[in-house]
Amino acid sequence: MENFLKNVTIFDHPLIAHKITHLCDVTTGTKEFREIVSEIAMLMGYEAFRDLPTEEIEIQAPLSKFKSKIVTEKITIVPILRAGLGMVDGLTELFPKARVGHIGLYRDEETLRPVEYYCKLPKDAQDGQVIVVDPALATGGSAAAAIDFIKQRGYTRIKLLSLIASPQGVKKVAEAHPDVKIYIAHYADAPLNEKGYIMTAFGDAGDRIFGTK
Repeated sequence: MENFLKNVTIFDHPLIAHKITHLCDVTTGTKEFREIVSEIAMLMGYEAFRDLPTEEIEIQAPLSKFKSKIVTEKITIVPILRAGLGMVDGLTELFPKARVGHIGLYRDEETLRPVEYYCKLPKDAQDGQVIVVDPALATGGSAAAAIDFIKQRGYTRIKLLSLIASPQGVKKVAEAHPDVKIYIAHYADAPLNEKGYIMTAFGDAGDRIFGTK
């Protein structure tokens, strides 16, 4: 195993693999693409939130009182605009009370480097857990930069969820942020094209989610 993969969880589930196949199919339309992105995000959320702290409380059930567990963690979901928005609904299905921040980055077409144009995060949740979401981890530049911005605002407990990732992208983020756990649904061991897209992936996720191309 590559050293940079030590802090990376790669999902190995037939249902997720099935859904990834449909995402990458050029014939998959906007509505179905959007729905599948949300579904995979929710499936990934179960594993990514496995270590959430809980506390025991007493509840009144129909037949008796008993003690049961509830999640006590402050959770903030941070999509990288705009494609990351497609993963938010799936995660808020699991955690309806989660805060949602936003980070806006665009990639310079010539340098392929990320440029920040917007960042809005909750001001009172720095002690909670942050889940950064972006469908594709290609060059890794945008995700690494987004995590930089989040850390600059006082957040320290950060995870990254991505549907498809290249070795280059994973290595970039893992080496820049060794404290961040990375979860990916599909590890695409394939080259990037001249625009920085993974050759064996779904193209521009934002365009396919929002039907803009």
